[in-house]
Amino acid sequence: MNSESTRQPSAPPQAMEDVAAEMVAAEAAVGAPVPPMAPARRNRWFSGALAVAAVVLVGLNLRAGIASAAPLFHDLEELLGYGTLVASLLPTIPVLCFAFAGAGTAWLVKRTGLERAIGVALLLLTLGLAVRAFESTWLLLAGTVLGMSGLAICNVAMPSFIREHHAHRTASMTATYTVTMSVGATSAAAFSVPIAARLESPTLGLAAWAVPAALALLVFLPLAIRGSRADGPAGPHVSPWPMLATRKGMLFTSVFAVQALLVYTLLSWLPHILISRGSDPATAGFMLGLVQAVSIPTVLLLLWMASKPRLLRPAFVLTCGSATAGFTALLLLPVEFSVVPAVLTGLGLGIFPLLMLMISRSGESAAETTALSTLAQSVGYLVAAAGPFGLGLLQGVLGSWTVPLVILVGVTLVQFFLGYRLGGIGRKQGTPVEVRA
Repeated sequence: MNSESTRQPSAPPQAMEDVAAEMVAAEAAVGAPVPPMAPARRNRWFSGALAVAAVVLVGLNLRAGIASAAPLFHDLEELLGYGTLVASLLPTIPVLCFAFAGAGTAWLVKRTGLERAIGVALLLLTLGLAVRAFESTWLLLAGTVLGMSGLAICNVAMPSFIREHHAHRTASMTATYTVTMSVGATSAAAFSVPIAARLESPTLGLAAWAVPAALALLVFLPLAIRGSRADGPAGPHVSPWPMLATRKGMLFTSVFAVQALLVYTLLSWLPHILISRGSDPATAGFMLGLVQAVSIPTVLLLLWMASKPRLLRPAFVLTCGSATAGFTALLLLPVEFSVVPAVLTGLGLGIFPLLMLMISRSGESAAETTALSTLAQSVGYLVAAAGPFGLGLLQGVLGSWTVPLVILVGVTLVQFFLGYRLGGIGRKQGTPVEVRA
């Protein structure tokens, strides 16, 4: 007798599903109640849909809280009467929060789980943006700290979230994440001034962006509630700080620091630069929105290039070269031609999704990805804070944006060199995302 027929091991999954289907059909034939079909499959579909919605909604909010404030800084200063120090501090707070709050994200994720950490971050973002409704300088500062701390946690945690929930479509979800980020920033920059005018208050115009943040929190709640500490990054905790001594950690951190300095100086001060040269606030906000709008097709192009190992270095050359040309045009061209630097700097913002894609696929585990993301963003943003704050103070002292813009052009040249090196390492390895120390 066949030994396999006597042992009767457990049936394979497909056979078990066939038997279950026959039992359901038999019960239906005699009028017995039919149990729900494939609840696990429906739950997986629902969880997958929530995970996609989470990426979209978090992306929409990730820069909206920053981009919505920049066009209103001039009106806020006139309404609240704060001086140069506060004016320079306001656009610097997000970058500092990204540095310090982001540094604790790996610890928070380990203690609470990835989904719950992001849920806490969205709650902080919603509350922080809502607090800015009141006409108070201190509440404006406090709300900015609270909300931007939430953004900082999302910044660091989202690459790991994409890796955990979208492991087989990391590139496409990174593209979705960065495109929706640009859409949110474009909308916030373009509509911030009109919304404030409609509400007859720049502080209410700021607080209005708590609504999409609350929507993101509401959609994310099921994921956060079902999450647990066991859902955090698998494996032992990976400390980010020793990675700074490695070639990979140093290069990622350096590139991130330089691009963040350029991006957040531009997001913070472009409307102010244009207004100081004679542009009206609505047009200046529109130009900031144009910067973000141009970055949307740029993201798709650059991520497609990054999927080809031979095109990774040209992708960095394209985006870094555009940034250099854009800041040079902002320095030299009159305000009537501000569309030129807006388009070129929008192309220059494309370096961010390249970095996010490389980080999300780097490392041997989600814990190592979180550690690398924490290192690059916490140290990088700390260095980048010198841009919005230092150049804002320098403009206040000199009364002109000429010298700060010359400095920014020099920084773009540093970014070009670092991006060229990072792109070359990925190309030599035959993959655009793995960088060995």
